[in-house]
Amino acid sequence: MIEFYPQIKSVHVAMVLASGLLFASRGLMAALGREAWARTSGLRYLSYGIDTTLLTAALMLVTILPGAVFANGWLAVKLGLLPIYIVLGALALGRARSLAARRGFYFGALLVYLFMLGVARTHQPWGYLS
Repeated sequence: MIEFYPQIKSVHVAMVLASGLLFASRGLMAALGREAWARTSGLRYLSYGIDTTLLTAALMLVTILPGAVFANGWLAVKLGLLPIYIVLGALALGRARSLAARRGFYFGALLVYLFMLGVARTHQPWGYLS
């Protein structure tokens, strides 16, 4: 299956970018007080599809890569930040009670997302801060 690595990685990267772009758009709407638009069923199902494809590609990559990829900790950091990003994103998209809180969670989620991108790009636990 290693022969499909480039294609699987390309799908994974495309879905990371699509997921981030969709979240940024939905979060911006929620931060502007239009959380009903951000939570429409079409956008939620699109998000589910993108995230399912992203997770599937990630699991495929983990199964075909050698175990040494876990040696320096960058992947563990990225996986550890993922639940934080998910919680912040859920709060930003309307679970938080006030508009100010949704805005704070939105910017927090974006910062975590960007940090995760830096970790993934550099393969260093501190990302671009290394």
